[in-house]
This record gives sequence, C-alpha cells and structure tokens, in this order.
Amino acid sequence: MRVLSECQGRGICATCYIFIKEGNEQLSPPSRRELRNLQVISSRTSSSRLACQSRVLGNGVIVELPSGMYLNAVDDIEALIGRRAQEDILHPLRGNILVETGKLITRSMISQLEVTQGEIINHLANSQVV
Repeated sequence: MRVLSECQGRGICATCYIFIKEGNEQLSPPSRRELRNLQVISSRTSSSRLACQSRVLGNGVIVELPSGMYLNAVDDIEALIGRRAQEDILHPLRGNILVETGKLITRSMISQLEVTQGEIINHLANSQVV
C-alpha cells in the first residue's frame, strides 16, 4: 500500500491520513501536531491517524486508506480531462471531495486544484517543525 506524504513525513499535511481498523494500542500516541492537523480533515473519525506520525510498536496493526484518491500535481488532472473520475478525488489538506466518482473531469478542475496547491504551499510555509 502506498501512502502519499506531501510534507515528507513532518506531520503538517493530511495526505497520509489513514484509518486504524485494529491494533491502535500498538501505535505511538498522537502528538499535538498530529491531533491539530487531523482536525481539518472533514472525513476523520476517532480511528483516524497520520501514517507518517504513527510509529508501529507491535504486531496486529491493520489500516485502511480513505476512499478516493489524492492528486499531488495539476499535471495529474490534466491527463484526466474529459474522463469520468474513477473514484473520488480528495482535497490533500482537508480530505473533502473535489471531484465525485463518476463526474466528468473538466478544465475548470485545474483552476480548483491550482488554488489547492497554493493552500498546500501556504500551509507548509506557515508550519514550523517542532
């Protein structure tokens, strides 16, 4: 399973967010930074964690990825213009749906994703590593 990590494991984006299905007690506890960043994810649950911040301490951890996909570059969506989304395309910081499954991907999606990229850049620039 491949999990994105736009912030290179610093715990300041939400692209690596996962659900812990079993074995939460076998993970390191969430840090304040992780908890703060999980708050912006619209689809989070009590079992949500950031993969980059969850150190596995023992056996029995089972994770599930959120349904949908993240696109980490505008070029990725340009290749999909004129096609229908095979699965939900998710916002990389908040986890909300940018393009629903089955919807036609149009050129106007590019401007929406350019705004999203700007949000990511600002978020990373304003986040300090502790």
